[in-house]
Amino acid sequence: MEGGGDSLKQSFDPNLPIYTQIVDRFKQLIFSGAMSPGEKVPAVRELALELGVNPNTLQRAMSELEREGLLYTERTAGRFVTDDNALIIALREELIATVVREFLAEMKALGCSSAEAELLIKRHGGEMK
Repeated sequence: MEGGGDSLKQSFDPNLPIYTQIVDRFKQLIFSGAMSPGEKVPAVRELALELGVNPNTLQRAMSELEREGLLYTERTAGRFVTDDNALIIALREELIATVVREFLAEMKALGCSSAEAELLIKRHGGEMK
């Protein structure tokens, strides 16, 4: 994450807790490979200042990411992204499954069949590139 919190900067949704949005953003960066296994995470105070959030809010997000195993702390060296690629892959697949289930539920609520949803994905899939 060279350049500090630049890749974390975002506007926050006032309807959601900021710490959960920070957790989600870190997950996105880790799962996409934008943050590498073993990469050092900037210090809480530095990152909080860059993001414009309270250090306690950022600490809460970091603690949650540590609880999930995505970050770990070395006593004198700081906080790092996990080296556990199997964990990263498993959590990424779990998140993808959740997103797919939510998408299919929304399509069903709109009256789309699974076949129609599949056609829409194929038709609009090029937009992901």
